[in-house]
Amino acid sequence: MSRVILDEQAVRRATTRIAHEIIERNKGVERCVLVGIKTRGIYLARRLAERIEQIEGVKVEVGEVDITLYRDDLSHKSETDEPVLQGTDIPIDITNRKVILIDDVLYTGRTVRAALDALIDLGRPEQIQLAVLIDRGHRELPIRPDYVGKNVPTSKSEKIVAKLSEVDAMDEVTIEQRTE
Repeated sequence: MSRVILDEQAVRRATTRIAHEIIERNKGVERCVLVGIKTRGIYLARRLAERIEQIEGVKVEVGEVDITLYRDDLSHKSETDEPVLQGTDIPIDITNRKVILIDDVLYTGRTVRAALDALIDLGRPEQIQLAVLIDRGHRELPIRPDYVGKNVPTSKSEKIVAKLSEVDAMDEVTIEQRTE
């Protein structure tokens, strides 16, 4: 059983709204860099950069962060499950910059915590802000997003599936019952 909570048009509206909020909160985008958490966060970061450029006429640097080695569940994985490194690529020094960290779904906060650790290893940003397409609640860590496309209260028996055209050939966010 699956229910659509954001269709293609709603995803587009949410990213446009977040882009406007980023510009407004930072009084422009000078000294800002967008960093997407792999995998879908990077595509959202690129979309936000495009929207910001359309609105402001200013190109914003976009980077991507791989949190594989920063995950706190690596010790729980079996020895045959070797982590696959995808690489971090941030084209500029983040020291003294405003970093807007971007992900598709915020749940427990553990992915964001790992991304924060990875960013701090790269430099000392002036500020780190968090933008997410979906905030579903159930935080296990004290992490709160600055920008949210949609708040979706869920039960732990449900899961949110975010699909983006760059990876999944469609833009859609659904809520489903967990099968495990």
